[in-house]
Amino acid sequence: METNSSNGDHQVTRKQPPLPSPLRFSKFFQSNMRILVTGGAGFIGSHLVDRLMENEKNEVIVVDNYFTGSKDNLKKWIDHPRFELIRHDVTEQLLVEVDRIYHLACPASPIFYKYNPVKTIKTNVIGTLNMLGLAKRVGARILLTSTSEVYGDPLVHPQPESYWGNVNPIGVRSCYDEGKRVAETLMFDYHRQHGIEIRIARIFNTYGPRMNIDDGRVVSNFIAQAIRGGPLTVQLPGTQTRSFCYVSDMVDGLIRLMEGENTGPINIGNPGEFTMIELAENVKELINPDVEIKMVENTPDDPRQRKPDITKAKELLGWEPKIKLRDGLPLMEEDFRLRLGVTRKN
Repeated sequence: METNSSNGDHQVTRKQPPLPSPLRFSKFFQSNMRILVTGGAGFIGSHLVDRLMENEKNEVIVVDNYFTGSKDNLKKWIDHPRFELIRHDVTEQLLVEVDRIYHLACPASPIFYKYNPVKTIKTNVIGTLNMLGLAKRVGARILLTSTSEVYGDPLVHPQPESYWGNVNPIGVRSCYDEGKRVAETLMFDYHRQHGIEIRIARIFNTYGPRMNIDDGRVVSNFIAQAIRGGPLTVQLPGTQTRSFCYVSDMVDGLIRLMEGENTGPINIGNPGEFTMIELAENVKELINPDVEIKMVENTPDDPRQRKPDITKAKELLGWEPKIKLRDGLPLMEEDFRLRLGVTRKN
């Protein structure tokens, strides 16, 4: 049996996938779809859970160790009969019966992954191995949220899925960048060797409500600084670019990829590109015109530019982002003001 991989458009020959649970083939009773979300108490994970729970035919199991996630993000589902929450670290084996696995578990912000780089690479490698082992045992389809960081500091712009990247293997960010690259390798090896149904999303910068307020990522930094009265700290030179996708668009892309027929990898992100200075000026204008913008030293291996080529997402998933940065930032501001307890001055 052959399937398309969009990484260089080559054909991959693989085994038949393991059979899913016999419940999937029941003649008289259509059982619910049982979905595991690792890292489901985190920022993107909890929004994904919200969307999955809207479908009455879904039962959702969330696994999280709360290293960066919070039970607070899931509070509206805690006692729901179709929802289950398990405190568990994916670097340990997990035995559950599921049909779909969304594998999001991993610290995704530099502050957290530099704080414990060994834990980060263990989560990416051992955690992904454990989830693939689970997918093999129960015949589940598994989606990995990989990252634009697999492209490193790219020499190709914008970045298509066929680009192999320009990554420092021994830098302070390597636990995350190389960890995700190994996770992608493992996904394809299990796919080719064992026939596991895989999906790989390379997600670009995402923002929205429930981001950790002090997680070191640029959008949350700027919004928290603007609400607290600034200054907005822009890392030198300020001309480095990022592309920002609102979280509801991201979740839509992930679900389309999971339920579609393509293994990926597929870039999911917003191709609207902003320099850090432009982002700071937008936040200043929309949230607090009185704050100043201050230039500070940069961190090592900070990519100079980042912009997804989303041709494949458009063609294969019928997906493209809908929410513009200027419309998404105020939605995030509202959430941050509630959590920081700072009301807006009229």
